[in-house]
Amino acid sequence: MPRNLLPPRAVTAAATALLVGLGLSAVPAYAQDETPQQPEIVREYTPLSAERLAGMVPKHPGYLGALAPANLNAERPPAPINLTGTWFIDLSEGFNHYLFGPPYPQFGPEGIEALIEAPKAQARGETYRDSIGQCFPPGMPMIMTRVWPHAFIQLPTAIYMISGFNNSVRTIFLDGRDFTDPNLVVPGYNGESIGHFEGDTLVVHTRYFEADHHWIDHGIPMSFDTEIVERIRLLEDGMVMEVEYTLTDPDLWEGEWKSTKRFGRQDYTDINESNCILAYNENLPGTNLGRDAAEERGQSNVEGISDD
Repeated sequence: MPRNLLPPRAVTAAATALLVGLGLSAVPAYAQDETPQQPEIVREYTPLSAERLAGMVPKHPGYLGALAPANLNAERPPAPINLTGTWFIDLSEGFNHYLFGPPYPQFGPEGIEALIEAPKAQARGETYRDSIGQCFPPGMPMIMTRVWPHAFIQLPTAIYMISGFNNSVRTIFLDGRDFTDPNLVVPGYNGESIGHFEGDTLVVHTRYFEADHHWIDHGIPMSFDTEIVERIRLLEDGMVMEVEYTLTDPDLWEGEWKSTKRFGRQDYTDINESNCILAYNENLPGTNLGRDAAEERGQSNVEGISDD
């Protein structure tokens, strides 16, 4: 045994003696086969007042919630169309049909920058403004064209859209409410959507967008003042949903930006749980993180095949 080294038991005994000499209590270590005892947990609960409880729930002054029975059962004309179903973007004309342009409106400096810089990044094998790859929500309108199905659940008071991409939720209110006061609203990536029927067309007006890392196509910015109007129809005996988009933003582009998309009804699929976890994106070659991981493995950043 090397000099000045004590056996483990001697070290333990010496440490215990030192603690006792200092007036401290020695805590015995658990034996290897001893299971720690579960501690008894006791918590004190302080009741909350009715006023505080009521203040914890966001409310729409003057409007019942869309799922309130009194609202659901209120007398109103039957909806001329029912969008309930699962829908998937029609990419039969090519994968890039998920984009909203060209044609593009005349952009301001921010949009022009995106049109110039995005192809440069693509030439380098990078994704320009890779916010979705960093788990920022795609938001409207891009959430509609992600290559995942969307579930639409239509009630008399609202349509609830759940996207298979990160389970994004969008509500289109049909109960006649007005938009929230812009000084009180909390912006969102899907905005606030109010809908009404014009004949067999559902017209949806969406405002109040969160602008942070919120892009259209390849990095074209949006703002709080961006507005989207959708005209939604059912075609081909209800098997096709057509959406005509009109986007406006007087600060970011001139006039109206129009695009039309079609979605096919998908009766043999469902929406499952989906979460964006940043660490998992190294498995997605369409993200910058995935491109870097693929290059480290000696694989193509898109094809997933060896460069050899």
